[in-house]
Amino acid sequence: MTDRAPAAGTGTVRLTTYAHGGGCACKIPPGELEEVLSGLHTPEAEQVLVGLNNGDDAAAVRFDGRTAILSTADFFTPVVDDAYDWGRIAAANALSDIYAMGGTPRVAINLVGWPRETLPMELLAEVLRGGLAVAEQAECPLIGGHTVDDPEPKYGLSVTGTADSESLLRNDAAEPGLPLTLTKPLGLGLLNNRHKATGEVFAEAVETMVTLNRDAAEAAQSAGARAATDVTGFGLLGHLYKMCRGSGVGVRLDSAAVPLVSGASEALRDGYVSGGTRRNLEWVRDHLSAGAGVTEEDLLVLADAQTSGGLLVAGEVPGYPIIGHTTAPPRDGRALIEVS
Repeated sequence: MTDRAPAAGTGTVRLTTYAHGGGCACKIPPGELEEVLSGLHTPEAEQVLVGLNNGDDAAAVRFDGRTAILSTADFFTPVVDDAYDWGRIAAANALSDIYAMGGTPRVAINLVGWPRETLPMELLAEVLRGGLAVAEQAECPLIGGHTVDDPEPKYGLSVTGTADSESLLRNDAAEPGLPLTLTKPLGLGLLNNRHKATGEVFAEAVETMVTLNRDAAEAAQSAGARAATDVTGFGLLGHLYKMCRGSGVGVRLDSAAVPLVSGASEALRDGYVSGGTRRNLEWVRDHLSAGAGVTEEDLLVLADAQTSGGLLVAGEVPGYPIIGHTTAPPRDGRALIEVS
């Protein structure tokens, strides 16, 4: 949380109490979402480079020569009570979809749902100011947007970016025998859930969520990576499962090597596990094998629904921890993801 004084008229409103959930934990469960999308026709066009098939982070279409246009949208309910910080977190989270595919954000617009008769408009101005601050940091013009009167506050961005079509980072391009790198610690969902319940503020978690994935993406591309995704509402296990399935590889994951944000272990101990996290784990459980000593609590941390989490990269990225490695496609009934 910042040490700014609140804007005049905003008072001490606890934004998280106006939402049924918080942040990316409010996503529709992945299994339910895939069932809905399975009935939709996937557009087939020569210029479409990345579409619906593997649930990648953004759509990609070839524009001109080697230039690809990337398009994404991301918004969610309040994940923290501070309006300015919520705006910053939501903006960083939306921009992450472009970075996760190796792109550069070029322009963004605001997406807002606001209970205009319940919450002061001065508070909305703080949310928008936070989003603008992060967009400026990303050197991405944030211009206008769309607002609706909504009984539950929501905020995010629609972002358009560009990338080299020949060096996209994709979630279906992992190969066997590569180290797995994670660029932000886990546990953000646990701390956000604790914050919503108690009002406690976790400065390290906020700083982690507002940190752009730009530098991590650039480092991954410089290291020659071709496969990546960002870790958000489906948790590390959920996004890893999608990468394994899309790429046709398996994974051996070292749970002890996965970094956690300060306070996450205590939040787990005290039971601040979101419903979204539990649904994530159930979605991947049939494709998961836990080794001796790996507890249900360990798996819940790995399934923790992140908001504005880091990048999961198939390849070594200097300066970031390696948490496992990809393997050949599993055979003889072995699970896609083996956790030790």
